[in-house]
Amino acid sequence: MVDILETLGGSLDDVRAFCAVTEFGTVSAAARQLGETKGSVSRRLSRLERRLGVQLLARTPRAVTPTDEGLAFHARAREALNWLDEAAEAARQSKTVPRGHLRITAPMDFGMTALPDLLVQFRARHPQITMELVLANAPIDLAAHRVDLALRAAVDDLPDMGYRASTVGEFRIGLYASPSYLAAAGGAPVTPADLKAHDLVVAREFSGTVQLTLTGDRRKRREVAVRPVVQANDYASILRIAAAGGGIAPVPDLVAAGSIATGAVRRVLPEWHAAEGTLYAITLGGRDAPARVRVFREFVRENLRASHPL
Repeated sequence: MVDILETLGGSLDDVRAFCAVTEFGTVSAAARQLGETKGSVSRRLSRLERRLGVQLLARTPRAVTPTDEGLAFHARAREALNWLDEAAEAARQSKTVPRGHLRITAPMDFGMTALPDLLVQFRARHPQITMELVLANAPIDLAAHRVDLALRAAVDDLPDMGYRASTVGEFRIGLYASPSYLAAAGGAPVTPADLKAHDLVVAREFSGTVQLTLTGDRRKRREVAVRPVVQANDYASILRIAAAGGGIAPVPDLVAAGSIATGAVRRVLPEWHAAEGTLYAITLGGRDAPARVRVFREFVRENLRASHPL
């Protein structure tokens, strides 16, 4: 197919016209099939023969018959056109039929905690889609890494990465601790001020911070001096440390949900949260993305809306 295109350097419609004439036996029949005039088809045939420098058809007043060269060219050209038609149809169907390979990237913490269940549920609904997960805390370029969709969380505005971003969920960073830690510490804190007496396990972004700002009902705010005893560079790690009894950890509810369900941790000071944020789906095509991308984006949005309403 590539050889034909590079050699011809012209319109594929000329090749289609030649194949139609060969297959239908007359210029008139081919013109009707193609929705063109006899003159238009004849000009296409002549143009194609000039470009190739060979006679493809033997013309008589009553018939048009392919030459030996024409028969050989038709066999290869028809195969190439079939390949092109199949490729074009597959490309068109990618807009409407959710199938194919879906390559996703997400932060380590969200990817290690919330995504596994989501991927399994999605695959059960769409078994014709295969999936690949790339976990990376730093944003990666979608086009350069052939990524279909990136899930990114942001407490503030999402940095401009040159791609389409849409909101798929919202989250709050709450405070979580294991039952064993709370029992050893004499009980859960009742007010934000009680955090002063507790060990805190925090993400690296809190490094050097001595004041933890909490927001409660009606947007009331409290600043509390805290005592970080362990720091880590992702929320999945500090959640595991908190679950092991290491202290109280500020963690996004999207990340903590699985550990809450198993009883490994529980929410403390549930009426207070350390921050609010948004989970975005970033894609190359936005609304024009392939169907496999759009259905996954909507699946994540629906699932998070149902399981994590604010």
